[in-house]
Amino acid sequence: MLFASGCQSVREQRTTISFWGMGTEGERVKVLIPEFERTHPNIHVVVQQIPWTAAHEKLLTAYAGESTPDVCQLGNTWLPEFTMLKALEPLEPFLRQSSLVTLNDFFDGVLKTNIIDSTLYGIPWYVDTRVLFYRRDLLQAAGWSQPPKTWAEMMRLCASMKEQAKARGIKCYPLFLPTNEWVPAIALGMQAGGELLRQNKTLGNFSGPNFRKAFTLMADIYRNDYSPSGMQLIINLYNSFSDGLVAMYITGPWNIGEFSQRIAPDVRDKWMTAPLPSMDSTWPGASLPLGTSLVIFRQSRHKKEAAQLIEFLASREQSLAFYKITGNLPPRKSAWTDTSLANNRYIQAFYQQLQRLTPLPQVPEWEQIVIKLQLYVEHIATNTMTVDEALRRFDSDTDRMLEKRRWLVETGKIR
Repeated sequence: MLFASGCQSVREQRTTISFWGMGTEGERVKVLIPEFERTHPNIHVVVQQIPWTAAHEKLLTAYAGESTPDVCQLGNTWLPEFTMLKALEPLEPFLRQSSLVTLNDFFDGVLKTNIIDSTLYGIPWYVDTRVLFYRRDLLQAAGWSQPPKTWAEMMRLCASMKEQAKARGIKCYPLFLPTNEWVPAIALGMQAGGELLRQNKTLGNFSGPNFRKAFTLMADIYRNDYSPSGMQLIINLYNSFSDGLVAMYITGPWNIGEFSQRIAPDVRDKWMTAPLPSMDSTWPGASLPLGTSLVIFRQSRHKKEAAQLIEFLASREQSLAFYKITGNLPPRKSAWTDTSLANNRYIQAFYQQLQRLTPLPQVPEWEQIVIKLQLYVEHIATNTMTVDEALRRFDSDTDRMLEKRRWLVETGKIR
């Protein structure tokens, strides 16, 4: 009885903190929690898994009801919105003395997404970017020993593959650019050198000459039939890649596992990854720093303990452990020396790409903007709008979405 009473007393002395994880990460992170509780016996962590489809609304509801978790996994594009709401706690004071989290060990482009108005609000948990997946044998058959390093080379390769497919009487789409994915269009626009938003991020700048250059390139890809113009033409990506209907595709790290398992056995050693081509002579071309970060909500009553959990999960060792159970890429440069990453030939393109990332505009409306962008990509792909008309309308839509931000800037409420 005395022993049981003592155990109960220890449990009662522990501080309980809540952690919300999104999607499969919210389930798989539970494997790491026992080690944290072993090394921090005064802290108990309750993990709640939130589906990605419900996460944004649930977080806003929790904020309004003052029932946010202590620690949360937050998509990088959501950080500006919750920062504007003053929902997040600045993290640098907690981590300044940390021996486990060294900020200069994070990839620069990823870390920048967590710094808003010179204040650190999140610590990168895992990084997601986009590279080129391609069929080596199909490129070699077209006379290319290496994937293209510029978009001019990409267009020449696509033309060659198209001619070759026509001569053989087969259908081939050299480069698959789905109209329901906004990342390639934005990456191209950034590579073209244009600021996506202007006047202190209060107006769209998509109809400017730089982004127009990117959209014109996309229009040429669709017009020349280098990519299907509708999703219905590619029912199963992995079968299409196996059959040679699709030769190249811009996608993320989760597809390494999917390609390894789901494409046909006879082509599993015939595909590879490469960093994105560039619009100029600087290779690789810029990609986007996506992924998620760990944040503390201001409403937390246990910020010190919450910071300790973030410090643990963001350490090099736990970043590697999380990679091994999820496949999510570590945001820490030092983790990439581990053999699990260094010896993975498909991963190396991602490491190269992580050296050149361009952060997205840090505005709360960004999710709405890119959803609207997909509509105009569809118009370009189906040739129902000219490039100039699509971008003019897209700018107009963006300006309306940024109306509140303009008012806040004009009244001095935000800088």
